Amino acid sequence: MKTAIVHEWLTLVTGSEKVVKNIYKIYPSPIFVLLHDPKLTRGTFFEGLEIHTSFIQRLPGSSKNYRKYLALFPLAIEQFDLREFDVILSSSHAVAKGVLTTSEQLHITYCHTPIRYAWDLYFEYLETSGLKKGIKGLLAKWTLHNLRKYDYVAAQRPDYIIANSKYVQKRIKKFYRRDSTVIYPPVDVENFEVSDSKDDYYLVVSRLVPYKRVDLVVTAFKSLKDRRLVVIGDGPDLKKIKSISPSNVEIIGHQPLDRLKEYYSRARALIYPQIEDFGITAVEAMASGTPVIAFGKGGALETVKDLETGIFFYDQTPGSLIDAIRKFEKIIDRFDPTKIRDHALNFSSEKFREKYKSFVEKAMEEFLG
Repeated sequence: MKTAIVHEWLTLVTGSEKVVKNIYKIYPSPIFVLLHDPKLTRGTFFEGLEIHTSFIQRLPGSSKNYRKYLALFPLAIEQFDLREFDVILSSSHAVAKGVLTTSEQLHITYCHTPIRYAWDLYFEYLETSGLKKGIKGLLAKWTLHNLRKYDYVAAQRPDYIIANSKYVQKRIKKFYRRDSTVIYPPVDVENFEVSDSKDDYYLVVSRLVPYKRVDLVVTAFKSLKDRRLVVIGDGPDLKKIKSISPSNVEIIGHQPLDRLKEYYSRARALIYPQIEDFGITAVEAMASGTPVIAFGKGGALETVKDLETGIFFYDQTPGSLIDAIRKFEKIIDRFDPTKIRDHALNFSSEKFREKYKSFVEKAMEEFLG
């Protein structure tokens, strides 16, 4: 059985690339991507692997601004000739699921999310990008309109769809009218450990972009002047977040893994104000024995156990978060770091590989008869 792995791009190693890494560990295969930046993956698992790229790789400025070629992604992914392979394993948050296969080939896609900026976050994307008006706005709307049509068609091509959470599964059904099976993505829980003691700060670990709602947390801490907040992360909203941060909020940017582990394990709690498809950060915090104060929507409802590994707030407002923090502080003694970590182990890479391999083997039996 010859297998091929298809993914959108290899420029950084984040959550979706960790899925590809674990698929490769089960089924070592050539990897096909629109774009690969060897400099940014040097020293990672992907260095030295057989990686094939599309014509996007050769376009001017694609290494840093490949998203400006969004309109060409569907065409590019369809140019991969995969006829020599028996099984195609795609990892898709955009167009990888649209790769072309024959009737004799089994195609299984792991869907991280339907394209968020084309579906759920369409109007928010236009607003935050300044594309609601003007010629550029019209072009963006037309591009995303066509992308939605393509995305639906592409989602009909895989024989089987795996969703990375029940939240994503619901969206797959809504937008693609397809059934799917949930297999939670792998989290490197073994990289994190429980600390013997806790410090007095709350923690946010996040890219600083609008939908992550770090602004909500910072605003809440203006009214919690006797509490400390540490924000780890970088991104386009860095200046904005700094400009609204009170003196009890410390923004320290991106941190290496060793420092991140320490901050996770010694925090009173991780604050998680955003809606995510799954939410690796929350699981990493729990793997460090740290409870999570999470907005009660999206993937967090599937990873955080209310009053056992964290608590929820249900209005995405500073006031609702403040109430949740005060509630948390009243019951803080009930959160056992060891039990919190034990729960996080349910999302390990090993468990992902077991479930993914079992799914693929069953699908092969059904497909091949």
